[in-house]
Amino acid sequence: MSLHTNLAGRLRNTNLPKTHGLLPVFEAVVNSIQALEEADGLAEGQITLEIIRNPQQQMHPGKGAEKEIIKGFTITDNGVGFNAANMESFETLDSDHKIGKGCRGIGRLMWLKAFDTAEVESVFCQEGKLYQRNFSFSSRQGVQTESPVAVHDQKVRTVLKLDGFDKEYYASCRKTPLSIAEALLEHCLWYFVRSPATPNIIVKDGTESISLSDIYDRCMHSAATAEQVSLKGYVFELNHIKFRAGVNKNHPMFLCAANRVVKEESIGKKVPGLFGTLSDDAGEFTYACYVTSDYLDEHVRSERTAFDIAETIEDLISDQEISLSEIREAVVEKTREYLSDYLHDNMKAGKERVNTFVAQKAPRYRSIMSHMDERELVVDPRISDKELESLLHRHYYEAEKSLMEEGHEIMNPAVESNLEDYQNRLSDYLRKAQDFKQSDLANYVTHRRTIIDLLEKYIERLDDDKYAREDLIHQLIMPMRKDSTQTPFDACNLWLIDERLAFHDYLASDKPLGSMPVTGDISGKEPDLCALNVCDNPILVSDKKALPLASVTVVEIKRPMRNDAREGENKDPIEQALSYLDRIREGQAKTASGRLIPNSRDIPGFCYVICDLTPSVVQRCRIFDLTPTHDHMGYFGYSKSYGAFIEVISYNRLAQSAKERNKAFFDKLGLPST
Repeated sequence: MSLHTNLAGRLRNTNLPKTHGLLPVFEAVVNSIQALEEADGLAEGQITLEIIRNPQQQMHPGKGAEKEIIKGFTITDNGVGFNAANMESFETLDSDHKIGKGCRGIGRLMWLKAFDTAEVESVFCQEGKLYQRNFSFSSRQGVQTESPVAVHDQKVRTVLKLDGFDKEYYASCRKTPLSIAEALLEHCLWYFVRSPATPNIIVKDGTESISLSDIYDRCMHSAATAEQVSLKGYVFELNHIKFRAGVNKNHPMFLCAANRVVKEESIGKKVPGLFGTLSDDAGEFTYACYVTSDYLDEHVRSERTAFDIAETIEDLISDQEISLSEIREAVVEKTREYLSDYLHDNMKAGKERVNTFVAQKAPRYRSIMSHMDERELVVDPRISDKELESLLHRHYYEAEKSLMEEGHEIMNPAVESNLEDYQNRLSDYLRKAQDFKQSDLANYVTHRRTIIDLLEKYIERLDDDKYAREDLIHQLIMPMRKDSTQTPFDACNLWLIDERLAFHDYLASDKPLGSMPVTGDISGKEPDLCALNVCDNPILVSDKKALPLASVTVVEIKRPMRNDAREGENKDPIEQALSYLDRIREGQAKTASGRLIPNSRDIPGFCYVICDLTPSVVQRCRIFDLTPTHDHMGYFGYSKSYGAFIEVISYNRLAQSAKERNKAFFDKLGLPST
C-alpha cells in the first residue's frame, strides 16, 4: 500500500509559533554544521549567514539611519553538500537519515512556514568527482530539481537562499545583525561548549560582519563545567556556564535536544541569592545552565520548539516518565551547590532587605517569620515594596493555612495517640497560634500608623496652594453615607478623634437625620458623623426603665484652613453640631433596633468640631466661652443650655494626639512616631 503526502496539508499541521521566525534560519545553520561534521571538516569549516534586505523598504520610513526590512537570508557552507543520499533524504518527509543526530526529517518544512521559497545551489563530491545540483522548494510546487551536472574548478559548497520572509514572523523577530548573531550563538552554543573544534560562523549584513567566535570569546567568563545527575535511570548532563556580566541577567536554564536549545526559563527566583550579577576572582558574571539528555532527545517535538513532557506527574508512580518539575528541581539543586561560594553576599543582602522592610514598614510579619521557609525569604534587594509585601503575604497565608490544618488535627487526636506526644504537639501549636495573634495586633497598629500618615498628608497644602476637601478627611475617618450596619468595624478610624468612639453602638456618616433609626427625626439635615452609645444591661428583667441613659456624639468636619465661620447654623460649625444634637433629642432617640430610649432630652451630648483654628473659628470659640487647651491647638467647654460637651480640635492636634496615644505601640514595633 502506497501513501501520498499532501505538502500543503502537512505544512498546516506543522507548528511554528510567530515568535520563532528565525528558528528555520538557525536550523539551516545547524544543518550546515552537521554537513561539516559529515565531511569531517569542522575545524576548517566556513558558514556564512547573510541577511538580505529590501532596499525599497525601511524599518522606519523617513529615518535614513534605519536598516531596510529583511526579506530573506542566505546560508553558505563548505560541508558535504547535497549528494545522492542527502538529496534523497531531503525529498523524504520524516526521513531518518540523520536520526542519530536528533534530526526529525521535517526541518525544511519550517523553511516554508516562515518563507515563500527556498533555493539551493550545491557543489558536492560523488565518487571522486564534483557535481552541482540546483533545486527549489515551495509550498505550491514542492521540490523542483534539476539533474546534477559535472563541474570543474569549483570548491565544495552549498548555498541556501530563503526568500519572502512572512510579515507576521518578521514582526516578532530580532532585526539587527548583532542581535541575530547573539540569538544564533545561543541556539547553537552547545557546539561551541562541547566540540573541540568549531566552524567559523559569520553573520553578514551588507558590509558589516560579525563572528560568532568573537561573541563567544567576549561573552564567556570562564570554561564550562560539566556534571551529571540521574533521574529514573536517565542521565542528564548539566553544563554550568559563566557569562560575562551584562550578557544575560535572568540566570536561565536551557533544555536542549539534538544539540539545540529548545526551551529556556529563568531559575533565578528558584535559587536563593541568584539575582543580579555574581562575582569570582575573575570578575562579575551571570549564570546559565545547559541541560542535555537522551530523555530530552526522545521527547522533543518534531518542530523542536517544545517538549512532550508533562509539567508534573500526579497520582502516578512511574519508573519511566519524568516531569519538567522534576528536571527543574534537579537542576536547581545542582545550581545551588555549584554557585554556593558566590551566593553568600547576595543572600545576605536579600535577607537584610526583608528584615529592614519588616522592621520599618511591615512589623505584622515579624512574629511569624520563623514559620516561613528561610530560603524563600532571600529576595533581590531591588524588589519593590509592593512586590515584597505580596511575597510576604503569600507566605503568611501558606503558614496560616498550615497552622489551621494542624489545629484541626490537634483538636481531633487519634485514639491511639501518645499523651506526652500529644501534649508536646499541643504546646507547639499554641505557641504558633500566639505568634499569629501577635501578628494580627501588629497589623492593627501598623494600620493606625498609616492612617495618621495619610491624615498628615491630607492636611498639607496642595501644589495648587489649596487644601484637601473635607470629604477626603471625612472618608479617612469614616466612609461617607454609610452607617454601622453597612461598614466593617475596621473601616472606621474614629479613634483619631476619641478612643471611646471606637466602641459605639450605632454610627451614621453623612446621612440625613430622618434616615437614621436612632433619631426619630424627619429632618433632611446631615451631620458629618452621629454616634449613639447605649449601656444595655443584659440581666435587667424588671419592669423598670428598659435602658439606662445613652450618649449621643456629633462630629462636624471642616475643610483645612477654612476661615469663613460666622453666626448662623449654616456657617458656624459649633452651632451646627449643637443643632444636630437638639434635633436628635427632640425626635426621641431610639436604639438601632427601634427601641425608645427614655428621657431623650437628658441624653448626654458630645460635640466634636474638626477644623483648623483660623481667626473666624477662634472668634466663634470665644463667643461660646470655650477654654483653650494647654497647647493652644484646640478648645473645650460645656454648654449648659444645650447640655453638651464641646471640643474643637485642630488638625495638627488631631494628628499629634493620635500619635501620642499610640506612641508606645509604635515604639514597640519599631515604627516612627514623630
